[in-house]
Amino acid sequence: MYRFADLCARLGSPAACLATILLTCPVVAHESHTPSLEEIIVYGRAQPLIGQTRSASEGMVALDDLRLPPLLRVGELVEAVPGMVATQHSGTGKANQYFLRGFNLDHGTDFAATLDGVPLNMRTHGHGQGYLDLNFMIPELVTTTWYRKGPYHATVGDFSSAGSVDFQYADRARQNQALLSGGQNGYARALAIVGTDTAGGKSWLGAVDVTHYDGPWVLNEDSRANRAYASRRATYGSVETRLALHAYDARWNSTDQIPERAVASGQISRRGNIDPDLGGATSRYALTADFRTDAWQVTAYTVDYRFRLLSNFTYFLEDPVNGDQFLQGDRRRIHGMTVRSANDFDWGERRLETRWGADLRLDDIRRLELSHTLAGASIDPIRADSVAEGSLGLFGDMDLALMDALTLHAGLRLDGYRWDVSALQPANGGDGSDAQWSPKLGLTWRVADNLAAFVNFGRGMHSNDVRGATIRTDPLTGDAADPVPALVASTGSEIGLRFERGRTFNLSLALFALRLDSELVFVGDAGTTETNTGSQRLGGEVTLFWQPLDWLAMHAAWTRTRARLRDTEDAQDHIPGAIESTFNLGVDASWRNGLSASLKLRHLGPASLVEDDSVRAASSTLVNLGLAWRYRAVEYRLDAFNLLDSRDHDISYFYTSRLASESADGMDDVHFHPLEPRTWRASATLYF
Repeated sequence: MYRFADLCARLGSPAACLATILLTCPVVAHESHTPSLEEIIVYGRAQPLIGQTRSASEGMVALDDLRLPPLLRVGELVEAVPGMVATQHSGTGKANQYFLRGFNLDHGTDFAATLDGVPLNMRTHGHGQGYLDLNFMIPELVTTTWYRKGPYHATVGDFSSAGSVDFQYADRARQNQALLSGGQNGYARALAIVGTDTAGGKSWLGAVDVTHYDGPWVLNEDSRANRAYASRRATYGSVETRLALHAYDARWNSTDQIPERAVASGQISRRGNIDPDLGGATSRYALTADFRTDAWQVTAYTVDYRFRLLSNFTYFLEDPVNGDQFLQGDRRRIHGMTVRSANDFDWGERRLETRWGADLRLDDIRRLELSHTLAGASIDPIRADSVAEGSLGLFGDMDLALMDALTLHAGLRLDGYRWDVSALQPANGGDGSDAQWSPKLGLTWRVADNLAAFVNFGRGMHSNDVRGATIRTDPLTGDAADPVPALVASTGSEIGLRFERGRTFNLSLALFALRLDSELVFVGDAGTTETNTGSQRLGGEVTLFWQPLDWLAMHAAWTRTRARLRDTEDAQDHIPGAIESTFNLGVDASWRNGLSASLKLRHLGPASLVEDDSVRAASSTLVNLGLAWRYRAVEYRLDAFNLLDSRDHDISYFYTSRLASESADGMDDVHFHPLEPRTWRASATLYF
């Protein structure tokens, strides 16, 4: 565990000075007042987007779209993206498992996320490529969520083949607030957000969030998460600046997925475990600086990150004496900068809008560890690597009005990577470089004032763990291993329609196709590479928002995807874990007397668990309900998660494992993590 007191030493002298300024600045109280009972509900989904977006599957979610629905886990913030689902197969402190457009995105590969322009996915991570842990975020600070699907946007590079999302934090508090929350299974949370505006256009914002959760499992999760945030916003001449400090540390015990046969035999319960010594700890300290003018935006960041995870998926299959428990560790610092600029020109009688920029990033990975362990103690190191990985992305794009109703979108992106791997087995070390050009092209036809049609095409990519690009010897068997490409290309296309009727109704339809050259990945669980063929996904989606009454709003999203491996026999072409359909429904109501309610339904369709489709995961349905009452300066809230107490699986896998009493070959079985049972949480928030 890492304490907030270690912050200055961890980030270094300049950051320590700034952290001291941010965290010890005096807070100027607002003039006291009694908040009005009447609230104005602002739905980001209601914002007119025709003329602002380049595809039918691009959009924004904001404000009360995020505030009203109940939130069981921080990672569920991504479910604001229509058709996206976040599940969990381990402890609360671990990154979620994500699904979108027929992708089992694991912990983030092929889906990119940023916060205030700072990339959140982890390259060459100790647990999994593109590891996307959103647990450090404070949900109440998120004001807008802008999402894009498909590889059609030049501003987004690595990991964005399926889609991307950019979260924006508030730079000032709408109202100061203090929250206390408690619930079943040892849930407790305390949150304080305080901000102020001072003379000269300056504003301060600070937040502290302390959360504890034991969970419904036989093994006490004892999850503890501490979050803090501080920012200072000021304007100097024509330049707006914001300096921000993020601090997060967490630890937890985890109940991983369990085999169905162990539950059926009565060896363990649905909430039980096979290995009681699993869990993890992580920390993230980040310092960001943002500078903006009318034409420029520059964001610089530095992140100190640590991660430690104990897992055991196969129990006694590989080592019948000590078991198969293993440790994955990651310790790194990330430094980066993004530059954005926009210019508009008159080209004859037509308007030309241009954007260009650069993304610079360096991952200084001090240690990547993979060890065979017993009760958390290392007994056999498998890999111990240090990696330096840098990238530079350059992009430019334009919007050109070909006619009054027809706009051309064109863009080009170049991503270049360099890496240097120092490995425990010298044969697996080395350096290298790779680059990829990614063209983008699209058309928007304004059929009518309230109807637009879109056509999009683009090339994208995701990077692989660069240890897979330098590997020569399997660290477990000593056999020769084939290296894999560091960059994997994707090609996507989409046609769509968007219809809007004022701010009360909008409907988006999209048909899409996406091909990956290969799904080669470095398998962090084994310390080696796994070779898969290319893939293709074909699908469609419908997204709807409707506000029939001032106090009532509804939104829904339905997706259907056919995901297949290419260049394989037809009987072996299913992609394990690729969800075939999803349906999301949200109903929000807010009355003038201070009462509000939010109902959220999430349905995950079935999926193949093996290539020949002989074993399938069943569908699952989850319903959450939130009720709130604002009286004067206090809001009381009651949330029910899994309201119908569904016993469906949150996630399922099919593979071979061995229990202690079984034969040496083990058994093929479905391994699952159940939905958490119906859980109640209550909170009170004081606004001041």
